[in-house]
Amino acid sequence: MTRISTTHVGSLPRSQEVVDFIFAREREEPFDQAAFDACMTAAVCETVRKQAEAGVDIVSDGETSKISYATYVKDRYTGFDGDSPRNAPADLKMFPGFLQRLADDGGTPQYARPMCVGEVRSKGQDELQKDIANLKAAMAEHGVKRGFMNAASPGVISLFLQNDFYPTREAYLAALADAMKAEYETIVGAGLDLQLDCPDLALSRHMLFTDLSDDEFVKIADMHVEALNHALQNVPSEKVRVHICWGNYEGPHCCDIGMDKVFPTLMSTKSRYVLFETSNPRHAHEWTVFRDRKKEIPDDKVLVPGVVDTTTNFVEHPELIAQRVERFANIVGAERVIAGSDCGFGTFAGFGAVDPDIAYAKLGALAEGAALIK
Repeated sequence: MTRISTTHVGSLPRSQEVVDFIFAREREEPFDQAAFDACMTAAVCETVRKQAEAGVDIVSDGETSKISYATYVKDRYTGFDGDSPRNAPADLKMFPGFLQRLADDGGTPQYARPMCVGEVRSKGQDELQKDIANLKAAMAEHGVKRGFMNAASPGVISLFLQNDFYPTREAYLAALADAMKAEYETIVGAGLDLQLDCPDLALSRHMLFTDLSDDEFVKIADMHVEALNHALQNVPSEKVRVHICWGNYEGPHCCDIGMDKVFPTLMSTKSRYVLFETSNPRHAHEWTVFRDRKKEIPDDKVLVPGVVDTTTNFVEHPELIAQRVERFANIVGAERVIAGSDCGFGTFAGFGAVDPDIAYAKLGALAEGAALIK
């Protein structure tokens, strides 16, 4: 059988020094830009080293310099100011005692979510070019041949940075797609794979669109994919990864829309690789959707199931990881499967349910489990 490669969703735990710099910038406090840049370069190098030592084949920069996977755009694009309304997921609202416990325990990250109040335009690619340079230098130093860089999709930006400027959701998505297009092309032009983070295709169902039916929501999700695919028009699909999820938080998740409902939407993305959750207790059973709808999986799609969870500190047994991977290898063939993680381990700077050392232990178990498949 073909050797199973390994990767993950992108974000990884950041050091306290990195977090302190990021929040100094976030709060508009004075900081030394040269020291900031040096810290990010060293941190990315260390992050890549740890991934390589864990056995990860396709690495990222850990999203080291970003405050979060979606709201970083406020620092790189014009048009954002003020604050967007905070809306807890519907499942957490059903259990107010648990929601309060999360808030009391610091279980909800605090960061700015400005509204879109003006035209969205790039401020330039200085920050992006620094991220690319840091990742490529770290890969060269540690002998890693393949890397990817995350970028926010138009849909997830519209989820967290809500519109108060463009006349319609469609117009806002179109503006975001036009603005993000150059970022996507720059990442691929640098020789990296591009990962689009698209939790809006599932998470936003129980955050922003709770008043809609599932079918009505799917129409919204399809609109998001149309905007995304427009932004990717000049990017080869074989360089694109798309990640869908229902929210990287421990909670009941009893309001999550089923994979069977969003499956065609996911398959319609202009991407070779699709990353999705299959380890957490709410979605582990949905591998059967891929089995039962095998004919709907385009021949060029590579499945990247999450075979380690990212919300608990259990380190999965390699045998369990191998079993999870084999399910998908038996559906589309081992040559079309890469072992991944359910979500990121550090989607927000300074916040993560999984201990940093345990996160890398999970990645080590991921590699060990993938290697068991012969």
